[in-house]
Amino acid sequence: MSYIKAENVLPQELIEAIQQYVDGKLIYIPRKEKQAWGSTTSAKAFFRERNEGIYEAYKSGMGLQELAERFSLSEKSIQRILRDQRTC
Repeated sequence: MSYIKAENVLPQELIEAIQQYVDGKLIYIPRKEKQAWGSTTSAKAFFRERNEGIYEAYKSGMGLQELAERFSLSEKSIQRILRDQRTC
């Protein structure tokens, strides 16, 4: 995320009103319309493919501990992924 100087985009009156609450601090202003997670990066596709691979490896006989080590995840995370993949 990049930062924009408030004085470059907001009227001075608004800056002074905000300063009454957060003087000299960083403040996050959320978007009007929320974007879906992963819609602007390839992360969503990466995790979907990884999770499908975990499920296929499990169906082929790989155990929880081995999956956890192979994918650098906890066994609880592997269990959650397997549960979620079964419902897809």
